[in-house]
Amino acid sequence: MKIGKKDLKSLISKIRRDIGHKDVDVNISDIIFNEKSEILLIITPDRPEKSVIIGKGGWVVGRLREELGVNSIHVEAYSDFIVSQYRMNLALKKLETIMEKYGTSLYNKPIANLTYLLKARIENPYDFGSVLREFHSSNPHLEDELDNDEFKTVVALSGGVDSSASLIIAKMLGFNPLAVTVNPGDIILPRYFRENVENLTHKLGVKHRYLDVDLKEVIDGSLEGRFHPCGRCSKIIEETVFYFVRENNIPMVIYGDLLSSGAQSVHLEKNNPENILKTDLGVDSEGENSLGITNLIAGKGNNLGDVKYLRKTNTLIKGNILKINLPALLSLKKGDVKKIAGDWGVKKRGGYGCPLIAEVHKKHPYMRRFSIQRVLRETRAGVLEPGEALEQITEII
Repeated sequence: MKIGKKDLKSLISKIRRDIGHKDVDVNISDIIFNEKSEILLIITPDRPEKSVIIGKGGWVVGRLREELGVNSIHVEAYSDFIVSQYRMNLALKKLETIMEKYGTSLYNKPIANLTYLLKARIENPYDFGSVLREFHSSNPHLEDELDNDEFKTVVALSGGVDSSASLIIAKMLGFNPLAVTVNPGDIILPRYFRENVENLTHKLGVKHRYLDVDLKEVIDGSLEGRFHPCGRCSKIIEETVFYFVRENNIPMVIYGDLLSSGAQSVHLEKNNPENILKTDLGVDSEGENSLGITNLIAGKGNNLGDVKYLRKTNTLIKGNILKINLPALLSLKKGDVKKIAGDWGVKKRGGYGCPLIAEVHKKHPYMRRFSIQRVLRETRAGVLEPGEALEQITEII
């Protein structure tokens, strides 16, 4: 497709007149066309100009797609990317500071790759798909450069699109990840999520293991209506993964968090050798704890085989762990992670949350308010578009 901004503006104005819309100025900052996918991205100065191109009910942009004969048209406002670029620059500054502390460690390689990708993302905040493809095509054998017997990173993988996209990106960047899935049972981690986990790790050639955890107290309490389960559940799952990382001396852990952006998206957890999270998790002398985290040490219920895979020396800063919220660091939106995960066969199922929260909503309708607040939090952060938020809220109510 070959069309300049001037001709595109004239075509949009004509379409607006043809369908009876008000004749207004059409302002376009930039146009980006992906010839491979035949997707046209139109950048406008601000949201009002974006609305002009979309039109009421999407009629204008729909007609425009037909006229141009492209697969899809996305319209974005530059003003929406200003905050994202600012946040990514904060993350970049934090990441570069941490890199200086690591010296010439082998682990610098994936972190340097992440820094390179982040800079490219700051330069082109509009289309992460093209940024990722360009990076991967310029580093076709990146994943094979590192010793596959030594895990550099654990990726917390739930089977949802956020964590799946994180694993895909981590693999591309050369983090040599071990995917870890906390399994509280079918009511929180149903079969379709486990199928996503197993299919994706197989396609990527990434080793994977489950960590069983007992969330009976959270499940019972939420079903009785005493509290909303999501916050408690997320906290325990994150702590379970982090305990596993510390026990196996793996230097980095990646989560699929979209909200902890900017400088908060990457954090160096300082290690105290005398207290490796055991106080926080209540671990007793038998290796079990109050949260039900059992057999997390390599060799106990380990489907990876020999313990050599896990117990390696953390040479970043011995014993410290780098925690990265990868989608937040890259300022990704829900649409971005859906696309990345979808390209690898991971699809988001309909409905809000897990089977547990669906049952809580049925038994205690007042709990829906707290779920809606979680959706609105993501919307305020720019992770969810208003239309996506409306869809989720409709599913909740």
